[in-house]
Amino acid sequence: MTKKTASFDTLSAVVGSLKGTSVLVAGDIMLDRFVYGEATRLSPESPVPVLAIKNEDYMPGGAGNVISNLHGLGVSIHVLGVTGNDEAGKILRGLVKDRGANPDGLIALDDRPTIQKTRFMAGSHHLLRADHERVAPVSAATEQEILKRAKSVIKNVGALVLSDYGKGVLTKVVIRGLIDIARDANVPVLVDPKGADFSIYKGSTVVTPNRKELSEATRGAATKTDDDVVAAAKRVIDDSGIESVVATRSEDGMSVIRKGQDALHLRAKALEVFDVSGAGDTVIACIAAALAAGADLADAAAIANIAGGIVVAKVGTTPVRLNEIESRLAGHEGGSNIAYDWNEAAETIRRWKAQGLKVGMTNGCFDIIHRGHVGYLAQARSRCDRLVMALNTDASIKRLKGPTRPVNNEEARAIVMAGLSSISLVVLFGGTPEEDDKPIRVIDALKPDIFFKGGDYTEDQLPEAKTVRAYGGEVSIMPLFEGHSTTSIIKKMKDDKAA
Repeated sequence: MTKKTASFDTLSAVVGSLKGTSVLVAGDIMLDRFVYGEATRLSPESPVPVLAIKNEDYMPGGAGNVISNLHGLGVSIHVLGVTGNDEAGKILRGLVKDRGANPDGLIALDDRPTIQKTRFMAGSHHLLRADHERVAPVSAATEQEILKRAKSVIKNVGALVLSDYGKGVLTKVVIRGLIDIARDANVPVLVDPKGADFSIYKGSTVVTPNRKELSEATRGAATKTDDDVVAAAKRVIDDSGIESVVATRSEDGMSVIRKGQDALHLRAKALEVFDVSGAGDTVIACIAAALAAGADLADAAAIANIAGGIVVAKVGTTPVRLNEIESRLAGHEGGSNIAYDWNEAAETIRRWKAQGLKVGMTNGCFDIIHRGHVGYLAQARSRCDRLVMALNTDASIKRLKGPTRPVNNEEARAIVMAGLSSISLVVLFGGTPEEDDKPIRVIDALKPDIFFKGGDYTEDQLPEAKTVRAYGGEVSIMPLFEGHSTTSIIKKMKDDKAA
């Protein structure tokens, strides 16, 4: 038999309880480096493309992607793992800290480099991946240090995730020790497995193999149909001493199999499959957060299935966010093109760039939209594939134009901007004096290919220009439509009222 999925109210309640839970992530943490550029010619030295690099981006990979997803869900995070005692390790620690996890759980080792995976991208084409790593079990001393640190934090978390990429952190000793520590504290253990022997994860609450991993763990058993997956998962449960299996099945969704209970098959909810990198990390992060919040495994998996459908439509190891799940659960399939978080906006722009699209940006208050604005924005959009509007917040406008402005608040202005056909994404800036009332920081965060500015400026008069040029972007001064301004409209309204 197949169990029915939970109601909307039940899933909404679970999603609403995720924020503020606490999860411990242990495993192989890596540094993902993305190098973006253009490849328009072949090397004269050999028949390989020459990549003219425009910009680079870093994010946590491997177990670090689980951390990023948990952070996007509003979860408090503890981390256990190792890095090299090198520059990449310093970058990785900073990224982990930025995602709300305490980097003190990462042990810096001299006998191995930080695992670094560099992906070279030319437009929408993935040219090459270069891995810098040393795959070997950590020392006995490091094993004991990991377990020592686990004992000190286990009572402060609601779930433990073992993110096993087979790089040497999760040795048999570490796996066994972590599972025993968690079980003694009545903390559920979730495993993203590696290898064909799942018996090393005996006693864990959930394993989350993909179709291929499930087949390998059952000596090549078929995993194509629902019945195939159920049979293979039951075999894993019986042979390996694992309580439950959540099998991820790509376009077929996922299946939840628990000993003595009906199977639950959740169909895929992806709108667009662009990149499956890191989707398994998203799934296990969502299930862990939901279990930490006290949810049933079936409900946790249903939420993870929604999240998986969101994340495969993104680029690379890009995390899911709580508001995205809430939006999809509520039936807003297309989502919103207003980004209240710069990181969210940066991920959207990264996706566009990886598709080979040119991304432009402009900025302003846009308090009262008039013909001049519409004409200017249409001209800017004609020169790029996607146009981002960086909109001054209400606080910023008051600092710039005085206490009587803006006429329309930031929410209203953002909604109007988002409704224009020329605008692909709206992002707010200048919420605090530290953010500045000029768009320099938001430009540096989002790195558009081209920055548009309207008016009678020269490039050397724009403080933003230096930032744009520093990462290889283009600055374009656009003519304004004369005779139209917000100030003149407000003056006319006052004059008409006085008359």
